[in-house]
Amino acid sequence: MPRNYPVLDNIRELEDAGSHEDKLYKILDIYMKLFPVKNSFLFRYSHLGYLGEGIISINQDGLSHIRDIRDDIRSLPVIYSALYERKAKYCSGIEFLKQITSKYILPSNVNTFLAVPICFGSVPIGYICSYEFKKGTVMTDPLLSSFTNYGRQVGKVLEQTSGAVETQLLSRRELEVMKRISWGESTKEVADALSISEVTINQYVKSAIKKLGAQNRVQAVAELFRKGVIS
Repeated sequence: MPRNYPVLDNIRELEDAGSHEDKLYKILDIYMKLFPVKNSFLFRYSHLGYLGEGIISINQDGLSHIRDIRDDIRSLPVIYSALYERKAKYCSGIEFLKQITSKYILPSNVNTFLAVPICFGSVPIGYICSYEFKKGTVMTDPLLSSFTNYGRQVGKVLEQTSGAVETQLLSRRELEVMKRISWGESTKEVADALSISEVTINQYVKSAIKKLGAQNRVQAVAELFRKGVIS
């Protein structure tokens, strides 16, 4: 097994992917090629409600959609820790039993779990999970650092992705406000960052919710996540 993982060389392949859907597939495809893993699960993460939402997974049987998986990551310590420390986290043995709840129906012989945060700057926007690894894999600190770096590079690429229809539907300012809301910023923090009043921020949010056909800001952010307008 190679000691070095050429993340930056391979991330160019992700940048060249055409559609948002292609990018999502490539994230896991490149991850599987780069690292000694045998399966992978890609999730979006929203700070509103601490929500992890499944997108796709890849294993030896191929590609699957996992949109029915939705989790409050506060109930999954290894994922919560990875997102909030913005570092890849691995657990095995007794720690695996402590950190993975019974709601995850995993094969009985599984006792390892890896969570890799996908970050844009200091903001976690998603994560990749694996629980099967190639024979002889030793989870060293340099390997975990390579996983962490991959998540950061993926975050940079995803931040450049936008959905055409919804980008046209929302104004530039509405989209900017909703993106910051998805990062977990309060109305005051968004107002301070954009140098406009909190009243104006609330007007942008109300307008975006209406245009997206949502009931509230949580649903609006979830809709933007699902459509790939924000990552």
